[in-house]
Amino acid sequence: MSFSIKDELKKLPDAPGVYLMHDEEGRILYVGKASSLKNRVKSYFAKTVNRGPQIIKMIGEIAWFETITVSSETEALILECNLIKEHRPPYNTLLMDDKTYPYVCLTSEAYPRVYLSRRLKRDKNEYFGPFTNVTAVREAVRLMETIFTLRTCSRRLPEDQGKERPCLQYQMGRCPAPCLKDGITPEEYAENVEKARRFLKGDYRPALTYLKEKMQEAAERLDFEEAARYRDLMQDVKVLAEKQKISEAGGEDRDILALAVKDGEGIAEIFFIRNGRMIGRDHSRIEAVEEEPAVLLSQVIRQFYSGTPFLPREILVETEPEDRELLEAVLSSRAGRKVTVRVPQRGEKRGLLDLAAENAARELERLQTQAKREEERSVGALKGLQELLGMAELRRIEAYDISHISGFATVGSMVVYEEGRPKKNDYRKFRIRFVEGNNDTASLTEVLYRRFTHGLKEQDMVRESIGYDAADSFLRFPDLILMDGGKGQVHAALDVLARLGLRVPVCGMVKDDHHRTRGLYFEDRELLIDTKSEVFKLITRIQDETHRFAIEYHRSLRGKSQVHSILDDIPGVGPARRRALLAALPDIDSIRTADYSALLAVPGMNAPSARAVYAFFHGGEVPE
Repeated sequence: MSFSIKDELKKLPDAPGVYLMHDEEGRILYVGKASSLKNRVKSYFAKTVNRGPQIIKMIGEIAWFETITVSSETEALILECNLIKEHRPPYNTLLMDDKTYPYVCLTSEAYPRVYLSRRLKRDKNEYFGPFTNVTAVREAVRLMETIFTLRTCSRRLPEDQGKERPCLQYQMGRCPAPCLKDGITPEEYAENVEKARRFLKGDYRPALTYLKEKMQEAAERLDFEEAARYRDLMQDVKVLAEKQKISEAGGEDRDILALAVKDGEGIAEIFFIRNGRMIGRDHSRIEAVEEEPAVLLSQVIRQFYSGTPFLPREILVETEPEDRELLEAVLSSRAGRKVTVRVPQRGEKRGLLDLAAENAARELERLQTQAKREEERSVGALKGLQELLGMAELRRIEAYDISHISGFATVGSMVVYEEGRPKKNDYRKFRIRFVEGNNDTASLTEVLYRRFTHGLKEQDMVRESIGYDAADSFLRFPDLILMDGGKGQVHAALDVLARLGLRVPVCGMVKDDHHRTRGLYFEDRELLIDTKSEVFKLITRIQDETHRFAIEYHRSLRGKSQVHSILDDIPGVGPARRRALLAALPDIDSIRTADYSALLAVPGMNAPSARAVYAFFHGGEVPE
């Protein structure tokens, strides 16, 4: 692609918009917005500008850029956020956890219902939340239906009153049957709804009292299982009602957002306060490329609140974000009311913010400690294996396995590990085509031949510039092939590679008398491994993962072959008619001996399909 950055910088418009930085392969490196594209994009290539190391690295990779002009800076902000979420550029600050939080919906019907909702709609219903403990919310919804006897059906009331008999919930005493004409009155039902509304707003005492009484009654009857159920329900209510800090008596809806960042990683800690009560907290991982706190905070706010259905009236933060007024305008437009972003300096609000910051720092420390252990477990083990084998480089390992039952439905699996971790997008399955019976070595030979032949063809396509997309391919070759067997499988693999003119190291596993791996077979020699070392644990993980992947594929094929019915072979009989036949007639023999009139009487069968079934089992003879 012919692109002159110097020439294109001169053509930039002095207008608001979004810019996208690309590398030589066309990959989007960074997405940004600007009130003036001309000034902002030029600043990246100005030598006098002081940038952090990550941005300097990105600038070195930029091959070309493109811009999108819009009518306002607000539109640029929204477009930037959408493009970041779609493309996830490596040099943008990214929220790594794409979460949705549950709400409790209280409908506006004449006889309202209550249910858990993942979406907050702009309708006449009431929504409470968001909550972070979805299990506790589900239990709370079931609890409200039980205690306050709210209906769970979706009947149209009062239009459908008296049209059908009450459901099982009424028989069990869990519903007052508003579907009956002489059932509960709207006024009495409204009292139950108001109790549920108070419960959702934080008045949990009536529910706890009710559950405690029920638990004591069950215990007195020596029904300890039932008593334990009420005890667990009480605990779920307490999770929602847990005594937490109150922001102030005003009963405001606000979020408390604090960041902790170190070495390019970060945590965004969020406290949710609704009606003055903290109903939950959560945290999201961030990849913090941007080092300026105001810019980083602005990017986190934009990404997080672009995906949440509810926006609080106030967001409390530790420092003023970049473009605060613009952020407030965009958030207010989405919420349909004023949303403010504030930096409290003292009092209870500052105390809540400090608490969120402490939680973020603690979670970041835990995350980085865990990452360090994982690094030792994966990359450290890979380096140990590289030293054991005497290889100059070892990043990508491919492992192969065969699965079958006495030669039936033989399949092969290819599992890929990069930097000591599984790369599941590169896993592959093979249905063995040319080997009959139980012959693992021959099956592995077929798998390897097909894998590398395919890979060589793809490499030729890339060299010939056919425009081949290598995102989902066999294009990349491994640094090491790992075989589950020993000497025999290793030499079979080397023979395949030699025929194809390839040089890829192949390593096999040496088993003891109990079929446990005790070492590796590599370059015609056996290498012993300390069974307590990280190298041995890595080999074991790869071996187990390869077995699992092969067995799951074989099981799926075996399952498909076993559920095949003879009825599937009859023209005109699909899944629905097959189910109808088996529901009306007890077994295949009954269908086989049934006369034409009996087949025609089966619900869902018509004359052509009944004739087809009859003809199939009677040698083509079709009744008149």
